[in-house]
Amino acid sequence: MADAFKNVIAQSLECPVCLNTFTDPKILSCSHTYCKACLDNLLECHGNDQMLRCPVCRAETQVPNREVSKLPASLALKSLIEDVKNQYQFCTNCKSEDKPQAVVYCQDCGMYLCITCQNKHSQWQNFISHEVLAMSEIVSGKVLVRRYRKCRKHPKEDEECFCSDCRRFACFRCVVMEHTNEGHRVIEAAVYESNHMKSIEDLKSKADKKRSCFQKYVDFIEEQKEHVINVQKQCTDDIHKAFEESVRQLTEQKENLVGEVKGRTEGVEKELDEMKKSALEQITHLTIIADVVTNRTKVPSDMDALAAHDTLCQDLHEALKQEDPDYKQAMKSSKKGKSVSFKGNVGMDEIALGNIVNAVTKNITILPTKNSMSDLVGTPDGRMAVGCKTGGVEIFSADGQLQQTFLQEVKIRGVGFLSDDRYVILDVSNNITLYTLEYTQLNVMFETLSRDECASASLTVDGDDQIYVSYWEIRKIQVFSPAGGKAISEIPCDGYQPGQITNCNDHLISNSYYKIRLIDKQGVVKYELAKFGNYLIAVVSQRNTILIATQKQYESLVNIDEYTNELKHVQNLVIDYKIERHGIYWHQLQQYRSGEIAFCTPDRLYIFH
Repeated sequence: MADAFKNVIAQSLECPVCLNTFTDPKILSCSHTYCKACLDNLLECHGNDQMLRCPVCRAETQVPNREVSKLPASLALKSLIEDVKNQYQFCTNCKSEDKPQAVVYCQDCGMYLCITCQNKHSQWQNFISHEVLAMSEIVSGKVLVRRYRKCRKHPKEDEECFCSDCRRFACFRCVVMEHTNEGHRVIEAAVYESNHMKSIEDLKSKADKKRSCFQKYVDFIEEQKEHVINVQKQCTDDIHKAFEESVRQLTEQKENLVGEVKGRTEGVEKELDEMKKSALEQITHLTIIADVVTNRTKVPSDMDALAAHDTLCQDLHEALKQEDPDYKQAMKSSKKGKSVSFKGNVGMDEIALGNIVNAVTKNITILPTKNSMSDLVGTPDGRMAVGCKTGGVEIFSADGQLQQTFLQEVKIRGVGFLSDDRYVILDVSNNITLYTLEYTQLNVMFETLSRDECASASLTVDGDDQIYVSYWEIRKIQVFSPAGGKAISEIPCDGYQPGQITNCNDHLISNSYYKIRLIDKQGVVKYELAKFGNYLIAVVSQRNTILIATQKQYESLVNIDEYTNELKHVQNLVIDYKIERHGIYWHQLQQYRSGEIAFCTPDRLYIFH
């Protein structure tokens, strides 16, 4: 009875996963116990999951941060294992109550043997081939004991059978009593173990093949990664070389530009220094003569003194006849220096700092009809077209000369050009009309919204010849094909008025009094710039940057600045330029193909370089 109890205890001390005596046993929430190392392996099989599924009952246990070590330990089981390890194993073959200590264990008999029994065992002919293990090796863990399971119902019987339907071992008596009548599939335990081991070996072989398959895949990934690393290194080296070469070129350009600025301004400095020197000499001359003449305590009486006094007075009179300082000459000289400006290459493809330019007004042209300007747009041949709400399109050269006027009978709201140079005209009634280069009206109709439906409107044309009409009050933009007809699409302007619109690559620029918006072709605002109290107008420059003109409310000063396509400031081009005061805050901005900037008020065209 005692031996059967020991066998039950021994079986209870085995981990269901590794089938060895528990090592650092941990308890799951379902109360089943496993070795910590076995649980680590099970958790690893689930990837990054923090949920551990019990192999016996399939219940789930949360493992925070995947730290199995923090699961509760089975202290009672650990203590029992230590006690069993520290106890001597007695001979199970001797019949006496005072049994001697065992020295070996026979795997085939399933019995512990003392020295006497071992000697007899080794001499029995049928037992010579049995596998015998030394107790010292068993205790040290070098070898594992293959124990025969004892039936719990019949402790003296070994579980020599296995029921495939119940998935459990059983003794012969249990098979006859419980499994045979049920028609269960019962085989010898040894056969099951053999088949099971064969199945395990087969699984292990398949796992090895699968592991080899994935290892080849890992090796392949490493090979591809090495190729990528080599490409990265090569590209990085090329970038460093290109950067160093660009730095060298930019450094050289910087030195040249600084030298050019110095050359342009040094002459002005010398001119001003000469003017200053001459003025200081005049001051010194006047001071000396005046002191000599006026600082006398008595009137000269003899002839020599009188002659000297007369001469000095005459010199003072001559000095007083000198003209007053010429401020215009100084301003003229300084203007040459102050007009020197640096124009950066922001937005350009080539690597270059920029150029030194003269930012000065070239010309001011009074428009033929007062308060008439409604739109300003560059022509395909590089000139500037002014649309007039009183009627007509006026064409100006880059030096501000009026060269041509046509369509005088059409009251114009907006002007645009298609890629074949046809004119696109939006009149004050919001009708779109196409004209040839010879100003012949084409028979193409567009179904725009009338002025009664939406008062104000503006027009622009993009690089794909699509025509955009913005309706301010109803806050939307219609898109038309040059073939005419209904709008092919509409762009909602939620939360803002589109105002004056200008094409900007894949976006549109919306000018709404105090705010500039860069919107995409779906009406979504990507970037915006606000200057409350200032009237703003923006266009795309010849360098694909953005030019913005600013006029302060109730003032006659205009500033023109350059910005990136994200509306970040680059540089000042025109600072506080005084224009003719006008009661209507309506102005337009464009750039000539040759680089001049055109700023137009209702009755004047200002051209800057």
